[in-house]
Amino acid sequence: MSLSSHLTELKKKHEHLSMEVEQAQRSPSTDGLQIAAMKKQKLKLKEEIERLTAEAV
Repeated sequence: MSLSSHLTELKKKHEHLSMEVEQAQRSPSTDGLQIAAMKKQKLKLKEEIERLTAEAV
């Protein structure tokens, strides 16, 4: 897998997770710990995207 396709895939996962977090925050039945875990995962994806982008330059 090329770097650009890997970055594209990571960005898609980040966007999908972002939508899931927004939806979970709107639902009163969603556990706060679950939301926090999703936010952590989203942050890790963002950091990985930034790291790979910086290495590509």
